[in-house]
Amino acid sequence: MQLGMVGLGRMGSNMVRRLMAGGHECAVFDLDSNAVARLAADGAIPAGSLAELSSQLEPPRAVWVMVPAAFAGDVVREAAEHLVAGDVIIDGGNTFYRLDVARAAELAARGVDYLDVGTSGGVHGISRGYCLMVGGETRAVDLLAPIFDTLSPGVDATTRTSGFEGKPGPAERGWLHCGPSGAGHFVKMVHNGIEYGMMAAYAEGFAILEAADAGMGDRPADAETAPLMDPHHYRYDLDIPAIAELWRRGSVIGSWLLDLTSAALQADPTLAGYAGHVSDSGEGRWTVQTAVDLGVPAHVITAALYERFASRGNGEYAAKITSAMREQFGGHAERQATDAHGGG
Repeated sequence: MQLGMVGLGRMGSNMVRRLMAGGHECAVFDLDSNAVARLAADGAIPAGSLAELSSQLEPPRAVWVMVPAAFAGDVVREAAEHLVAGDVIIDGGNTFYRLDVARAAELAARGVDYLDVGTSGGVHGISRGYCLMVGGETRAVDLLAPIFDTLSPGVDATTRTSGFEGKPGPAERGWLHCGPSGAGHFVKMVHNGIEYGMMAAYAEGFAILEAADAGMGDRPADAETAPLMDPHHYRYDLDIPAIAELWRRGSVIGSWLLDLTSAALQADPTLAGYAGHVSDSGEGRWTVQTAVDLGVPAHVITAALYERFASRGNGEYAAKITSAMREQFGGHAERQATDAHGGG
């Protein structure tokens, strides 16, 4: 099958390579001509514009847009200008699902189908495959099924869950038509909210392990420092990379995220290469906002989102206010964080 890919970053370029390895023909476009040239060298059809990309595809055309959410709307609209009734445009990025509903209606007036496809797999998807969460009209999903089958991990990616019988369906292959327009990105939004919570739990657990030697050092003894009760209970100099590797084997908290954490700790045991400023690209915020709209308690995901805000210093002013109040009501002198931990 033919597919046009717009956006050849870390995800888009690897998806094209996986599709070509699966026998599909891909035309590619990106503002970075070098990215286009690299894929052309691998066998893709290069395009210098969205119009040229469209002209290289046979109808019904399918164009997949893989760009950051901030640019997706403009790129989708511009790419759709070169499509006609019966063609399909796919947004595979992390677009807010409510925007999908509006875009689908806008394009439907011209007879162009729009699919929102939440795509998970990261830079490893080229070999592991991509988990695809699809929203949109059934006819367009059916047309793109061969593309989804090639991009997804496939049935053999994991063992079959008890209760599934007969011929494996799309979900067992790694992709699912979740519902009408917006459903794909809605499911991906919640997926990423869960990811925030999982990452935060791992991070907090490892932080507790890293601090387990607190009783081995000197701590300030003054009115501004909470004493460490029973310091002899906290004299464990733990091998954090080894524990991460240990938990990968037989532990109930094993996961791909833990696999990646172990790899990172092996490469940089002290994590000296990281400043700890954790970004959020929107999905966690939208998940929390949706939970509020639906009245669904989402304690963990919300806390994980706020932790990311705090990691970037966004809680600094509130902390200063708190410190100022302590000084005003009790004359408490502010201590530096390094002092509070005995200089370590």
